[in-house]
Amino acid sequence: MFQTFSVTTSPDAGPSRLAKLRETLKAEHVDGFLIPRADAHFGENVAPGSERLAWLTGFTGSAGFCAALLDKAGVFIDGRYTLQVRSQVDLNSFTPVPHPDVKLSDWLIEALPQGGTVAFDPWLHSFDEIEKLETTIGEHGISLRKSDNLIDRVWADRPEPPKGKIQPHPLKFAGETSESKCQRIGEGLAEKDLNAAALTLPDSIAWLLNIRGSDITNTPVALCFAILHADGSVDLFVDPDKCDDVLRAHLGNNVRLLPQHEFAESLANLTGKTAVDRDTAPIAVSDLLQNPVWEADPCILPKACKNPTEIAGTRAAHIRDAAAMAEFLCWLEATAPSGTLTEIDVVQKLETFRRNTNALKDISFETICGSGPNGAIVHYRVDENSNRRVQTGETLLVDSGGQYEDGTTDITRTVAVGEVPVKAKRANTLVLKGMIAITRARWPEGLSGRDLDGFARMALWQAGMDYDHGTGHGVGAYLGVHEGPQSISRRPTPPLETGMIVSNEPGHYKEGAYGIRIENLLVITPPTIPDGGDRKMLGFETLTFVPIDRHLILAEMLTTNERNWLNAYHAEVFEKINALVTADTRAWLKSACAPI
Repeated sequence: MFQTFSVTTSPDAGPSRLAKLRETLKAEHVDGFLIPRADAHFGENVAPGSERLAWLTGFTGSAGFCAALLDKAGVFIDGRYTLQVRSQVDLNSFTPVPHPDVKLSDWLIEALPQGGTVAFDPWLHSFDEIEKLETTIGEHGISLRKSDNLIDRVWADRPEPPKGKIQPHPLKFAGETSESKCQRIGEGLAEKDLNAAALTLPDSIAWLLNIRGSDITNTPVALCFAILHADGSVDLFVDPDKCDDVLRAHLGNNVRLLPQHEFAESLANLTGKTAVDRDTAPIAVSDLLQNPVWEADPCILPKACKNPTEIAGTRAAHIRDAAAMAEFLCWLEATAPSGTLTEIDVVQKLETFRRNTNALKDISFETICGSGPNGAIVHYRVDENSNRRVQTGETLLVDSGGQYEDGTTDITRTVAVGEVPVKAKRANTLVLKGMIAITRARWPEGLSGRDLDGFARMALWQAGMDYDHGTGHGVGAYLGVHEGPQSISRRPTPPLETGMIVSNEPGHYKEGAYGIRIENLLVITPPTIPDGGDRKMLGFETLTFVPIDRHLILAEMLTTNERNWLNAYHAEVFEKINALVTADTRAWLKSACAPI
């Protein structure tokens, strides 16, 4: 099994660890230390030795940070983790803080009214983050101090860095050689009169060099750094134990392999203008450079705009994954009403169906499987302590995905176990209306996901409902299941462009009762003029083809256009995957895809 269910943290460990950290704060003559949920690469997932936030506080969410002061410690979390954080941290030692509703700067100003000094590790924070914080708190006499990592001083049994082997990513999946990418991106640097770019994001480096790794669970990247020069050559800073002759042959003479610890020295020795991303690179990088120039990571946008080969591979991965999901949903509908299944049973069975494809490389994230009230915990992860029986009369929310060599999948389906309350059906139908609205959207070039986000929420808003997460995130091609710069959310982001893959996942959550979310992945199609129109519009192509539970839909709440879309979608689901499933599942699929 890729997913495990052991409990890795405990609220009980937090107080003593916080006490040790505070002893170090006093010895360093500082009033606090910032602990992000990040490593030097700013990825969503981190290696065990970088789980500093979880080690100190017990909180295991994929986003958040702690500000530990001498007399208080705030754990800053967004709306996805409001319930989770309270169950994982010692509330006598740590105070959950809703973020970004409460800004770190405001919290520090109130907590340190007479001023003070807060230390931070410059390899774990971006220039932009520190500049904004320093500017605001400086007006109140509070200063920031760069430091080594104070958590590492008190974490006696901190795990060693991973040493997973790096593998070439074949051209038949990448669609463009690494030499071509390096030359193309290097020419872009030269056009801006830049000599080089410092790359710190492992997925950018993986995309650029057509390599994949295994250092991070669920995300096939290697932890490394790189310097891309304007002539298209690359210095790759990586643990030599991760490299073999096959990799060296793949990289060729254009890529120089150097030990990872030489990255800092190499940065300091660069004399020309060097691009560095103020949002995604550690502030330590710009501090080391002689002539830094603020530029977005040059790989982020071209990586997000998938080429035809990557899109074709992603389509294939989704059809394969859809067949596995259909087998799973057929099994679930037949088995769940018995009352014998637990959430862990469901997660294990789903992974088994994906493994049966003989193509699964990993899951793309830890499966979210929340029955009844656990479904209301947006990023719920079942473990041995929280494991709950799936009960008749409740909803079951399953958010999961697979990593295949030709693509990355992410799908959420909420299903009814037996007959569920009308309130849950109503909420599900409102969510479905929003999901359909996004799918059918057309828009002119230049708009961002922020301009579309309200489409998904309108039906919910009219009913006095909403959800506290984004509507959609970017998805990689056998890379991170969450990638930028694209998203559909209230946050300002760059314009949506052809070839970007985004999720479409509105939801509604009733604390103590149920969680509803429906998610498909979409790829942005080239601009065309709709029939009868006079301007080109971008649109979406659906990638996910799995039935949406008809038992949770109040058909009378759908408009004619919405009903037509749903029936057409289900007809396409059946057409695409019925030949790929077993006879029993095919019979179930025919019923699940019947028109309403």
